[in-house]
Order: sequence, then C-alpha cells, then structure tokens
Amino acid sequence: MAQLESIDIPLGTKMPKFILRDPDGVIQISDYAFGKKGLLIVFTCNHCPYAKAVWPRVIRLGVYAQKNGMNVLAINPNINPDYPDDSPDKMRNKIKEWGIPFPYLIDDTQKTAREFKAQCTPDIYLFDATQKLVYHGRVDDNWQDESKVTKEELKEAIEDLIAGKPITREQFPSIGCSIKWRE
Repeated sequence: MAQLESIDIPLGTKMPKFILRDPDGVIQISDYAFGKKGLLIVFTCNHCPYAKAVWPRVIRLGVYAQKNGMNVLAINPNINPDYPDDSPDKMRNKIKEWGIPFPYLIDDTQKTAREFKAQCTPDIYLFDATQKLVYHGRVDDNWQDESKVTKEELKEAIEDLIAGKPITREQFPSIGCSIKWRE
C-alpha cells in the first residue's frame, strides 16, 4: 500500500469531460452530471484502507449534498487485474452492502483519473454549478478514526457552496493508496 497525497490543482480549473458507466452499464455523461448547486466527485475504490475508512462519511456527505441540490459521483480508477477486489462485480456488491445512494462508476481505461490528475483513493473534487473546481482536499482531519475528527473540511466546503458563500479556508490534500495504474 503506497501512501500518496492528492496534488495541488488550481481552484477555478474547469472539470474535464467524461463518459463512464456503472457496474450495471448505466452511462453517466459529465455534461449532465451537475446538480443545481454543483457536483462532488470522489475517486475511490473498494480495497484501499483509506477509502474504506472514509466511505461511510462520503456516503453521509453525499446524501446531504444531494438533498441540497448537488449531485455526487464516485469513480473507481482501480480496474486492474492485479486488484480483483476493485472489479465491477465487487463494486456492485459494495453498492448493495454499503447502500451507496449515488452512481459508483468504472474508469476502466483510467483516462478520466488521468485527466483529473487524481493520485490516490480517495481523491476528492468539488465543483460549482459552472463546472469550476472550488475544493480539492480531504474529507476531514482524521481518516483513521471518525470519533477523533475535529475539522470536517469537505462538509464545510459543501455547506458554503450550497449557501453561495466563497470557500476560503485552507485546503489540505487528501491522503490514500496510490491509484493502481496500468502501463
């Protein structure tokens, strides 16, 4: 498990375009993915301990965001024969097991992850309704133990975006397992 941080991407960067499908073949097109208030995208997977630790928080924040006019997508870039726990069939199982209430998409070419400059799982992007990046950072200040969280940076960014306030607080990189790139 190689630990990496998300890289610094300038705020205001326009979201890359993509067309991806979920494990059941349902297509998601980036142009139609936005809610009235914006879009939360999380590059994640099933097997990484960092991703697994924050999945419950991502799901809760996703539900909150959806109820407030934002759409949410999770994208799995680890479609790699060396990591069978991240296969589309295993994704389907996790969707049911964890009750994931938003699309969990397959990036089997890894093109989308590369265009986003995603580095790790989880790697989190929050875009406003004009498709510009307003937050790229961690979920909160303690990925290992939710009971020890003191700062919920992603939640605060979502709340500010919903309220139409600027997101001005310092953004700390997400940490996680490296994406399992295929050469």
